Amino acid sequence: MNRQATLLLDQRMQLGEGVTWCDRSQALYWTDIEGSALFRWSPGDAQAQRWALPERLGSFALCQNPNQLLLGLAKRLAFFDLSSGALHDVVAVDTDLPTRVNDGRCDRAGRFVFGTMDDRPQRAQIGHFYRLNHDLSLERLPLAPIRIPNSIAFSPQGDRMYFCDTLTRTIRVCAYGTDGTLGADREFVTLTDADGDPDGSTIDAGGGLWNAQWGGRRIVRYDPEGRETARITVPTAQPSCVAFGGAGLDTLYITSARVDLLPAALRDDPHAGGLFQAQPGVRGMAEPRFGAPPVAAPADH
Repeated sequence: MNRQATLLLDQRMQLGEGVTWCDRSQALYWTDIEGSALFRWSPGDAQAQRWALPERLGSFALCQNPNQLLLGLAKRLAFFDLSSGALHDVVAVDTDLPTRVNDGRCDRAGRFVFGTMDDRPQRAQIGHFYRLNHDLSLERLPLAPIRIPNSIAFSPQGDRMYFCDTLTRTIRVCAYGTDGTLGADREFVTLTDADGDPDGSTIDAGGGLWNAQWGGRRIVRYDPEGRETARITVPTAQPSCVAFGGAGLDTLYITSARVDLLPAALRDDPHAGGLFQAQPGVRGMAEPRFGAPPVAAPADH
C-alpha cells in the first residue's frame, strides 16, 4: 500500500515536531522547535492558535488536567497552563551539558520519556534518555548515549519501547516492564532506502509503528516484527513526526520542516514546514496522559 499525504496547513515552520492529538478537546497540538512556539488546531472550527514560548520546545505531553501540558523545553521540564500561558518549572535537564530536550512521549503508565541531543553542529554522542516519573523525579534510563534521540513510542500493551539515534538510521526496541524496567535493546529495523533517516514515530491499534523519515519524503509502517507493511508519500522533503487523530483516530497528521533546506530546494518544495494529513486505512490509539497530579495554579514567570 502506498498512499499520498496532502497539505492541511501551509505554516512554513522552521522545525515542526511533536504532533499530538488530544481526544478530550478534539484538537491537534504540535511545536515549531526553532520557532519556540506551540500550536493548536481544531478540526471542528478550523481555528489555529499559537503560543510563543521563552525557549525552544522539543516535545510535550498531555496531562490529566486538560488545560495543561507538560513541556520539554530546551533545558527544563515545565507545566504549561493553556489559558493563562503560565509556566511552572518541574526540573532542570542536563545543566552541565551542551544539549537540549528533543523527542518525547508518555509511556502507557503516564510517565514522560524523552531524550536530549547535542545542541552543537558536531552532534557528539552526549545525549541521554530520561523519564519523568509520577512523583516528578527525573530518572536517566540505562540506554547508550545518543546524538539525536527520536522515534520514542510504546506498544499498545506498553511492554515494548521503541527509540532511535537518528544518525544511525536504525530504530531499536527493548522490553519495557510495568514498573518501568528496561530489557536489553536490539535492532528493530534499519532503513535501507538510499535517502531518509528515522524521525518521530507513533503506534497504531494493531501494534504497527509509523515512522516519519526525514529527507525521504515518506512515512513507513513496520509491523511488530520489523517488516514494512505500508508507506505514505509526503510532498515535502523533511517529514518529522506523525500522530493519529480525528474523531475516529483514523487520520494521520504529519509535521515537517524547512530548516537546512537551501533556497533552491525551498523553491522546489514550497510547502516545506507545513502540516500534512493522510488516511492510512488503520486506527491509532488515544495518547497517554502524564499521570502526575495536575498543578492547580502555576506561577507565571
